[in-house]
Amino acid sequence: MTTALIFPGQGSQAVGMGKSLAEAFPAARAVFDEVDAALSQKLSTLMFEGPAEELTLTANAQPALMAASLAVVKVLEAEAGFSLKRDAAFVAGHSLGEYSALAAAGAFSISDAARLLRIRGDAMQKAVPAGEGAMAALLGVELDKARELAAEAAQGQVCEAANDNGGGQVVLSGAKAAIERAIALAPERGIKRALSLPVSAPFHCALMQPAADAMRDALAKVEVRAPVVPVMANVGAAPLSDPDAIRASLVAQVTGTVRWRECVLALADAGVTRFIEVGSGKVLAGLVKRIAAGASAISIGTADDIKSYGTPNG
Repeated sequence: MTTALIFPGQGSQAVGMGKSLAEAFPAARAVFDEVDAALSQKLSTLMFEGPAEELTLTANAQPALMAASLAVVKVLEAEAGFSLKRDAAFVAGHSLGEYSALAAAGAFSISDAARLLRIRGDAMQKAVPAGEGAMAALLGVELDKARELAAEAAQGQVCEAANDNGGGQVVLSGAKAAIERAIALAPERGIKRALSLPVSAPFHCALMQPAADAMRDALAKVEVRAPVVPVMANVGAAPLSDPDAIRASLVAQVTGTVRWRECVLALADAGVTRFIEVGSGKVLAGLVKRIAAGASAISIGTADDIKSYGTPNG
């Protein structure tokens, strides 16, 4: 059985994430301590106790989700004899989850991943003034049709496909007025449902170019090593191992479409039959089951999950 580890993105955060791991396993506590030190902030306290409004802020949610995911990986290694190099063929992550995937595979240190995600979150938040951007989820539509709707709604403004999540779900991002036009047009274009998303900025579209520039500068200053297994990259939906290619892909990802559906299909085509979502929530495992027929997908995010799962090869 060929395995891929997958890492969740923004929206999967929840107060209490990682707490049971920290209480049960020294390996998890070490991850949270390292992230706290890297950010000079008790992010772990915010993760464990809230408040939710502060945890949801992009600059906090991004490194917090990475910390929760890496805590799971380190506990699997320490307690269940898991070796990513031996027991997985690929890693992949949704948006910020790609940083988590790369850290798990040794391309970044955990400290560098935390600092990069803090920079990324801040830069994405600042790229567009509050209230000028928006995002919308389209349900019951494939990517080509969603892009046609976006082009029709744009009317000279930015309106682009931000996430192709699979299972007929595509997220649009761009100028607020353009997104509102897309939502209004959707029923006329045969799209089952369109709803505005409660986000703080229009991620993964051209309006994020200032954030992409900030990440280009930040990534140039960080050591990136070849991961122990390839990462299935969001923007290319193809495996990467070269450090320079990884840097370029992460910069492009800020303004580019997260091609999650194609990533999962590419992993399945490469022989992956088991997907293990590590970290907070169960969103990606659910999407995998809708995209790759016959693939197994589980989520591991708590101490109970680890104890009930046993060894990854068991």
